[in-house]
Amino acid sequence: MIACLLDDSAVLALGKGYPALSGLIVDAAAGRALLAVPALCLSAAEAQRPGISEHVGMLPVDIEPLELSAAIPAGRLIGDGVDWRIAQAVAAALPSAVHPDGRVVLSVETFRYQSTSIQPIDPSAAD
Repeated sequence: MIACLLDDSAVLALGKGYPALSGLIVDAAAGRALLAVPALCLSAAEAQRPGISEHVGMLPVDIEPLELSAAIPAGRLIGDGVDWRIAQAVAAALPSAVHPDGRVVLSVETFRYQSTSIQPIDPSAAD
């Protein structure tokens, strides 16, 4: 089963109907994929497209809360110069006890990850 994180650009692309992302939503509904959107990414998408959060909330996608365990590493990344819109996704993509292999980040703006150790996948490249 694939575990993916959608950043703000992927959330906005989902709202535009990108076929690869729509397919992942179907896979998530069928139990073949685990999809999550970090809260900071969702907030950034909502700022650009009001109402997108309600749309995402109706899908089989988990919202990663910005609790202390997420705020600390995201805050450190922001302090190191990582764009706040992707900081929580970067931290959540790294290997953890729950996701020992880490998670795949989906982003239409992969260039934003150049200063990180994350290599996101552009879902628009599959369309």
